[in-house]
Amino acid sequence: MKILCLGDVVGRPGREALTHSLNEIKQQHVIDFVVVNAENAAGGAGITTKIAQQFLNLGCDVLTLGDHVWDQKDLEPFLDESPQIVRPANFPEGAPGSGACLRESAGGIKVGVINLLGRTFMRYLVECPFKTGRALADELRRQTPVVIVDMHAETTSEKVAIGHFLDGLVSIVFGTHTHIQTADEAILDGGTAYITDLGMSGPYDSVIGQEKEPIIQRFLTSRPSRFQVAQQRTKLCGIIVDVDEETGRARSIERLQYAYQAPDGRDEIAI
Repeated sequence: MKILCLGDVVGRPGREALTHSLNEIKQQHVIDFVVVNAENAAGGAGITTKIAQQFLNLGCDVLTLGDHVWDQKDLEPFLDESPQIVRPANFPEGAPGSGACLRESAGGIKVGVINLLGRTFMRYLVECPFKTGRALADELRRQTPVVIVDMHAETTSEKVAIGHFLDGLVSIVFGTHTHIQTADEAILDGGTAYITDLGMSGPYDSVIGQEKEPIIQRFLTSRPSRFQVAQQRTKLCGIIVDVDEETGRARSIERLQYAYQAPDGRDEIAI
């Protein structure tokens, strides 16, 4: 089966690109299952219930989140209602929602998805992602050999380490959060497809999705400035992984960069 994993959808540009391009990508690459990190979809910070439902209606099978999970308060009740949206599993007990889910592809193949949050240079105190990820992977593998892990983390070392730690136990480990696609896609020794960061799905004439000048000024002056989602040169970025549904081992991994052109020829997305 072919699994499409798309990186952090950023603001309206990312949403528009996903809306108009997902079906074409699925048809072009014969995709069976879609996982999208959606934690920056609402103005670059969090996701609302309305946007989450729109993404699911588009054909996203599972939405993963990250450190902006609590930024849009209306989402919290929806996390308990929708098993297709997973927040980081290593938040303390009692947090709304779930950190893992089991869904079926259109072809009836069960797929497990786990969302984890890194601990290095991140703003939340969370449980160990390694121990949490291992326990959930063992649990899901009792029901399916096809398991996907989104490691939402700041440092490459933490992502690489968990990729090797879970190698052979899961089908895919991909990193999110840093918004720049890495060129280290590989099939690890145990058969797990791995990439350190999927890249973002959003505007690339920017600083990781935000207008350039305010961020440059912040670096120059060390003074706070208001960030705003950029609007130009939108791309959807991620990976396509071919997984053996019988064993859960990855056969191949391919990076995806899909340049989006608005239907009316615009490069800039209206706010």
